[in-house]
Amino acid sequence: MTETLIDNAADGDDADRSVVENERAEIQAFIKGLSADDIQSGNWFTKLSAQALSSYTDKVDWEYFQERYKGVPADAIVNRRIKMAARYAALQGGLSASAYTAAIAVTIGSRGGASSATVPAALVTMMVDAAFVTRLQLRLAYDVAVLYRVPLDLSDPDDMWKLTKVAFTIRSGAAVQEGVIKVVPALMRRVIKRFYSGAVLTAGKGLPFVGQHLLQRNVIKIGTPVVGVPLAVVLNRYTTLLAGRHAQAFFRNEARVIELAEGLSERSRHPQLMLWVAWLVIKADQQISDDETLLMQRLVRLVRDRHQVVDERLARLIDIDPAEVWRRLDAEPGDLSDLLEVADRVATVDGALNTFERTVISELRDRCRRA
Repeated sequence: MTETLIDNAADGDDADRSVVENERAEIQAFIKGLSADDIQSGNWFTKLSAQALSSYTDKVDWEYFQERYKGVPADAIVNRRIKMAARYAALQGGLSASAYTAAIAVTIGSRGGASSATVPAALVTMMVDAAFVTRLQLRLAYDVAVLYRVPLDLSDPDDMWKLTKVAFTIRSGAAVQEGVIKVVPALMRRVIKRFYSGAVLTAGKGLPFVGQHLLQRNVIKIGTPVVGVPLAVVLNRYTTLLAGRHAQAFFRNEARVIELAEGLSERSRHPQLMLWVAWLVIKADQQISDDETLLMQRLVRLVRDRHQVVDERLARLIDIDPAEVWRRLDAEPGDLSDLLEVADRVATVDGALNTFERTVISELRDRCRRA
């Protein structure tokens, strides 16, 4: 299917089950095309990612959602899609969990793959669950990025890695645990802590390692007697909710920064000088946050595209000298109040003003007044 589960949804549990079963059949066909080495090495994730996103991204864009939710704000659409995805993940967990057996657990080695003792039917059942939730969460994260109009080029390894990290909440394990534990039954909390243990992955390990990691996490649902079915339902539901909310927070914040950059660029009367002021404020405390990096990247691109200004000197700069910025400022005639807005907005893009930023802005304000 190229459309999402959510778009195919109809009212009623029977309709939901039908949609999930159709998707499971497609996933089963994909799993049967894998080799044992694909599963053991984690390469199944690389192949699934390509299969999940290739034709899907050709069709699903911002206009695609506008046709279906015309006039509805992005936040409302995102919330709906997260909830629906969580429902499908929970239903999938219930359908698969009854087939889990202890035999599956012993087939998963420390590398997260299959051994020669694998029971094929059991392994397929476990892999269908892992691949189903993986594809669902990957597409959900992509949907959220599209809805917030955050550009992603999935042929770019950096953008693909960003989407992967967001989709599977690959970040501080403690932060992920706290987000889940607050909303799950007490009986499940220790197991869910195990599910998220070791959640920090490095970019250097690549997509196959993510496949190993995700498969190892899935074994948690196998190795817990008695509560296997309810645990699979709870884990699938809440990990998908968490992944969706994480994607919403991440891409909504990126959209906020991009929107800020566009506004500053559009209103600027001094586009080239704006870049120098922005960089001076960002470097004031000698630390550069992700939000500041994104803001500067967008500002440089917008100034180039809208104002046809490319500042090679700034691009080659290692250490910015405030005196150089003040010299440029003093040489500029007329009203410089737009630069004060730039400084204020840049300084607070990643939180409250700090002492270093406040000092730079105070000096800038004095110089703008004298101008």
